[in-house]
Amino acid sequence: MRFEIGKKQSGLLVREFLSSHLELSHRAISALKNSENGIVLNGTRVTVRATLSDGDILELELENKPCDGDAVIPADIPIEVLYEDQALTVVNKPPFMPTIISHGHYDDTLANALAYRYRDRDFVMRAVNRLDRDTSGICLIANSRRSAHILGEQMRARGMEKKYLAVLSGNLENDLCEKEIVTGIRRKEGSVMLREVADISVAREARTLYRLISNGKRFCAVSAEPKTGRTHQLRVHFAHIGHPIVGDTLYSQRSDEIARQALHAYELTLTHPYTKEKMTFRAPIASDIASLASFDALDLSKL
Repeated sequence: MRFEIGKKQSGLLVREFLSSHLELSHRAISALKNSENGIVLNGTRVTVRATLSDGDILELELENKPCDGDAVIPADIPIEVLYEDQALTVVNKPPFMPTIISHGHYDDTLANALAYRYRDRDFVMRAVNRLDRDTSGICLIANSRRSAHILGEQMRARGMEKKYLAVLSGNLENDLCEKEIVTGIRRKEGSVMLREVADISVAREARTLYRLISNGKRFCAVSAEPKTGRTHQLRVHFAHIGHPIVGDTLYSQRSDEIARQALHAYELTLTHPYTKEKMTFRAPIASDIASLASFDALDLSKL
């Protein structure tokens, strides 16, 4: 899990950040300390005595470790598996489901569902990509340490192509050409969660390609491809151009037509970590977004 340190956390020891900010137990912190890459600060392994500064990037191996340090609890939660083999599992994650265990979510996550599916073996949750709780669509899980390393390197080298369907407020110019949004994105001062657009000189560069799929009565549908992996990138970028994602209560407003942001990860292309075969997966559109499209007369057939 990756954290960008803000002004409020500047000056804290890593130990203090883990215990007070993330509310990790002594057992969970000990597990991080004993892991080879458990605590990495700005690309370098550090101890819990390291001091944090504004703008630091802290990476923690929390994907496989619940907040209380215990194993993932198997839970019989229905999930749609698009593909699975010894190297990877591809899931069409439903909306309103967290990807990994976090504070307050110990038994209702994709990790719990997969732990139940693979309950006949020692299951470790190795999420290569993670979607927001309210974003639906493709989640990629590595089924071995080797696969996780290869897929992680592939993602960092931008060797994967991820495409999202987003339903935006308002209509766009009826132009089928691909457009690009390039800005800086940073954490909003005073907030742990919110991000904002800022000049690239003071924020990390974020690039999004998108193309119009359909204009409807009040909304429009676009296919979006984030070329960088900033937190909330698509949500921030579309709000920035004046067409926020419908139902996005963080960067716009609540919608009467859908109970979450209308964002769905519909396609993922990757190179298989073992066979080196190029593979493309597509996730069927979530029913609530399909209903929203129908209600607004959006044609998704060209997606």
